[in-house]
Amino acid sequence: MASRDRGRQRIEPGFSSDRRSGDDLRADPEDRPVAKRKTVRKSTKSKRGKSRRGSGSGGFFGLLRRAVYWSFVLCIWGGIALAGTVIYFAAKMPQTTTWSIPDRPPNVKIVSVEGDLIANRGASGGEAISLHDMSPYLPEAVVAIEDRRFYSHFGVDPIGFARAMAANVMSGRLVQGGSTITQQLAKNLFLTPDRTIERKVQEVLLALWLEQKYTKDQILEMYLNRVYLGSGSYGVAAASRRYFDKSAKEVTLPEAALIAGLLKAPSRLSPARDPKAASERAQLVLAAMREQGMIGDKELTFAMKQPATRAASYWSGSEQYVADRVMEELPGLIGDVRSDVIVDTTVDLGLQKLGEASIRDLISKNGEKLNVSQGAMVSIDGTGAVRALIGGYDYANSQFDRASEAKRQPGSAFKPFVYLSALEQGFTPESVRNDAPIRIGNWTPGNYNGKYFGKVTLAEALARSLNSVSAQLVMEVGPKTVVSTAHRLGIESNLTSNASLALGTSEVTLLELTDSFVPFANGGYKAPLHIIRRVTTNEGKVLYEYKSPAPNRVIDLRNVGMINAMLRQTVESGTATKAKFGWPAAGKTGTSQNFRDAWFIGYTSNLATGVWFGNDDGRPTKKITGGSLPAIAWKDFMVAAHKGVPVASLPGEYQLDQQVNDGNDILPSSGVDPAAPASEGVPSAQLNPAGPMPPVDVGNQTGSTRPVPPANVGSNGQKGRKTTTLFDLIMGN
Repeated sequence: MASRDRGRQRIEPGFSSDRRSGDDLRADPEDRPVAKRKTVRKSTKSKRGKSRRGSGSGGFFGLLRRAVYWSFVLCIWGGIALAGTVIYFAAKMPQTTTWSIPDRPPNVKIVSVEGDLIANRGASGGEAISLHDMSPYLPEAVVAIEDRRFYSHFGVDPIGFARAMAANVMSGRLVQGGSTITQQLAKNLFLTPDRTIERKVQEVLLALWLEQKYTKDQILEMYLNRVYLGSGSYGVAAASRRYFDKSAKEVTLPEAALIAGLLKAPSRLSPARDPKAASERAQLVLAAMREQGMIGDKELTFAMKQPATRAASYWSGSEQYVADRVMEELPGLIGDVRSDVIVDTTVDLGLQKLGEASIRDLISKNGEKLNVSQGAMVSIDGTGAVRALIGGYDYANSQFDRASEAKRQPGSAFKPFVYLSALEQGFTPESVRNDAPIRIGNWTPGNYNGKYFGKVTLAEALARSLNSVSAQLVMEVGPKTVVSTAHRLGIESNLTSNASLALGTSEVTLLELTDSFVPFANGGYKAPLHIIRRVTTNEGKVLYEYKSPAPNRVIDLRNVGMINAMLRQTVESGTATKAKFGWPAAGKTGTSQNFRDAWFIGYTSNLATGVWFGNDDGRPTKKITGGSLPAIAWKDFMVAAHKGVPVASLPGEYQLDQQVNDGNDILPSSGVDPAAPASEGVPSAQLNPAGPMPPVDVGNQTGSTRPVPPANVGSNGQKGRKTTTLFDLIMGN
């Protein structure tokens, strides 16, 4: 056995790849179980797949796939939300079977306090005409500038909307609108001007309805007959008459371009208000018409060279300024006017006509001689009711309201706020100041003609309109105090808080300046300004009625008496003696730098009336002062206004210890105009023919223990004086 075993060679199992023997113990592939093979392959594939997915899921394409997927999901939900919003707001609208086109814009009948007709505004501005009866340039111009794809879209223009939004985003502000003509008509016919999602959805739905019910020409015709085109004109027929005094059928290409250009901002771009802006907008319309092939190069060139010339309006009379003011205020009181209404105003038409006649007569007689072309007047009673408002020499030629819109430097007419501020800090009309050359930093405010009067009371200083004293008071009470006083009494414009405020260098309107004098006339109460007292329908339903607020005292009665006693001297013996008539009256004259503006704001216990004369372009007049033409016009008006009215004293009895014996209409101007370039003007301290006044100790002036103002009073202003700059004046350096 052993020998047998020794004769055999023992073979050990191994795992070498060398298969020299058939007894290799490794299993062949075919000997392996099938299930085991599948498991191995599946595992391998799974690992490879996971590897591929793992590498792809973190790459760019994976992010892109996810972005596309979620964008698609968001679009679906956004569409659902949008559809839901549309359905919700659509459900709130009446049934389409009840929809109908309303009448043209209603008429607004404006009457005086006596019931006399002032004006008709609204639908009466012009008749409705068919598209074929108007100049073909009108619809072409409107389509070119407002909705170039009008004849191809379905009421809503997605392309135009996208273009407008892109332009707005690029400019960073709203420069274009995306509404089509159909949408604008829908808004004008049915909706309020509120900017809400609900209104916008309803606008779109109504535009789609209009497109289904009417032809494009019918929609355009309705739009052109109803759209507001400025200056009270509704529709192209009214605008043609309003601006060119001709039928819409006769409108030329340049005129049609001007009318179409008004659609962007009818009030602001009205040629009656801003001819230059209207002309520039018309050129954009012409360029759009040429770009779209509506006109050729020759027509474009001719229209550019022959712009529209505005004719005098067939509306005339200063009462039209009142009508304009009413139409501006009316929407804020009753909202949109949807039916004919009657507006009762506070205006006395007889006084309105008289004030207009006085201004026109004075300018007609003195215009060329004194180089003056415009005048304005405002009269307000003690309750704040406007009794007359004349905005210019001739409404037919210029509808710009100089009474409520033009801002000018009031000059010395602003000084009552300075003196009232001083009275409220303990001064009295008998307090004494030294009228002498004064220097505040580098600023040397001087009196007219370089005349100085030495020691004067505040009453005399105000009556003579002495600039030196006014400047001292501003520095003593503080410019901010004066600003606060003016705003409390009725001034609404921004006022610059610096020393030159003493001379009325901050611009104000005639209306607000006159309104701020009303508390002097009524005993110290703020009277809210108003011109509309009632609005009713033709059937008598009251839509609005003015309610007087609770009394609000803004000046102490003692101070009312003192300021009235001081301002009364202006009329009796000061700069406004030409305004004297049979009533106790007070007021203040004002004349701005180089005689550009002449003012007189005067009052009785019955009325406060303000008058202004000057030129629209700021050209100097030939030495018109507040005590000349304005005082004369004021007297003419007030004599008629007080006819048959019992004489009444001014509120607050106060007797002055000293009367002013004479007075000059002092030009309330500093040596250097703070509103002019620094190179203009000569300090009036240099012009004193009598030489410099002797220095006075301002710390020992009678009637005041106030601190000495940081100024050199009594100095001739020559020694060590630096060049005055505009920056120095503004900053009070």
